[in-house]
Amino acid sequence: MDAKTQLCAVIGNPIEHSLSPAIHNAAFDHLGLNYVYVAFRVRDVSSAIAGIRGLGIKGISVTIPHKVEVIKYVDEIDEVADRIGSVNTIVNEKRNLKGYTTDGTAAVRSLREKGVDINGKRILILGSGGAARAIAFTLIMKKRPASVVIGGIIQKEIDRLVQDISSTKKISQAKGFIVNEKSLEKRLQDVDILIQCTPVGMHPKTDNTPVPKRLLRSSLTVFDIIYNPIKTRLIRDAEETGCVVVSGIDMFIYQAALQFELWTGKPAPIKVMKEALFVKSRLN
Repeated sequence: MDAKTQLCAVIGNPIEHSLSPAIHNAAFDHLGLNYVYVAFRVRDVSSAIAGIRGLGIKGISVTIPHKVEVIKYVDEIDEVADRIGSVNTIVNEKRNLKGYTTDGTAAVRSLREKGVDINGKRILILGSGGAARAIAFTLIMKKRPASVVIGGIIQKEIDRLVQDISSTKKISQAKGFIVNEKSLEKRLQDVDILIQCTPVGMHPKTDNTPVPKRLLRSSLTVFDIIYNPIKTRLIRDAEETGCVVVSGIDMFIYQAALQFELWTGKPAPIKVMKEALFVKSRLN
């Protein structure tokens, strides 16, 4: 590190679980780039963005729960992020902060590489925050699911997301509901793909799951976007039930690779990033 080192960081709350520093720093080192990546626990988004601008921090990853709120404080956002209403990446070009989203594209790629066909499928997304918005919009803009149902705990967020999805006129049916065990059991009977976008089951509360095992069935595809732990309780239960499973690891790597390329202008060394992630996970 020296006076020319470019600083990148992830902001969120909580943030202690983040494996982003490990994979980005491994990628920087592999390519010999004078960059370093750190993690900041942020409660006050406005002050954090002012600090990013003032300190000249080159790139930011934005994670739970700031992906929607951060939009108010950047100077511009790309077309996809604007449509989605969620930002997970910021690039600082001479104090001009531009927001992007890489979550949705990474999620679609993760499903595709597991051989999951989205077209014509009924999809249930748990969560109504930034990641859920990014994935929902990318799915309906790039694919043609038969229906999308949003399950969450904040009625206002659910209603807004359902309304925004419906306004695209890309899908014939979008609905929302407040999640409890009874409502979840009913909805799961009518879907083909479950995409879990809430923090339930994330480190350190790894024994928690948003979906009781008894509600799973072998014909269901289960995608949990949590990557720490590598196998959440939901993923373990889904494997034991015989479901097709998609873990958060691939999505995490693919969205991080897109961030890396936005900040550096270099192709991301995906293999190196994956290796760093697994090494760090084993150490934790």
